Amino acid sequence: MRVTLFIPCFIDSLYPKVAMSIVQILERLGHEVDYPDGQTCCGQPPFNSGFWDEAREVAARQLAVFHDAEVVVSASGSCGAMFKKFYLELFHGHPQEAAAKELAAKTYEFSEFLVDKLGVQDVGARFDGKVTFHDGCHGLRELGTKEAPRTLLRAVKGLELVEMGEAESCCGFGGMFAVKFPQISTAMAEVKCNSIVETGVEYVVSNDSSCLMQIQGYLSRHSPRVVKSLHLAEVLAQQ
Repeated sequence: MRVTLFIPCFIDSLYPKVAMSIVQILERLGHEVDYPDGQTCCGQPPFNSGFWDEAREVAARQLAVFHDAEVVVSASGSCGAMFKKFYLELFHGHPQEAAAKELAAKTYEFSEFLVDKLGVQDVGARFDGKVTFHDGCHGLRELGTKEAPRTLLRAVKGLELVEMGEAESCCGFGGMFAVKFPQISTAMAEVKCNSIVETGVEYVVSNDSSCLMQIQGYLSRHSPRVVKSLHLAEVLAQQ
């Protein structure tokens, strides 16, 4: 299969290893990977802030860039939800509504694509360590992605998965939310990170690097011991 990647702007700028890990895994599974250079931000920041006209202008570019893709795989549940769910709202009643529906129908979050689309549970990874998994809000609540990443992690040789009590609680990032309401955002991060530390794990894993940025930022300042954050793809890429 020819797989077209959508790599969110914050991953491109701050966490390029996540994108490279996804390419490595897909190629290991025998797929051809395409990365359109013309892709940009999905438009979620202005969309969440109520600037729908501006968001639509940004999103329209993605409709054009990914028009010919056979299947689109997102490295983020948050941005994947933008393609799959929120573009349908953004372009409702607009001339490009059909294009938005077409893109939504062929877009998958990374772990969802592996498990639900390809039927893959074991990618041949090995990772020695004790990890817990954080459910990003958009991936969990908008895309319904919960079991897929856990299925993949349980198949990794040497990995022990420990569930935290607050796995489904928001980390407090929420993009613009963390900027507008920093005190609330920090309080939410405290609840999440205390739950992570209580598990005794060495790593916290998620399929959303934006959440991990928030979590790692709090842990690095307040955790009594070192807990490292890794994107799911970074774990699955290791052998």
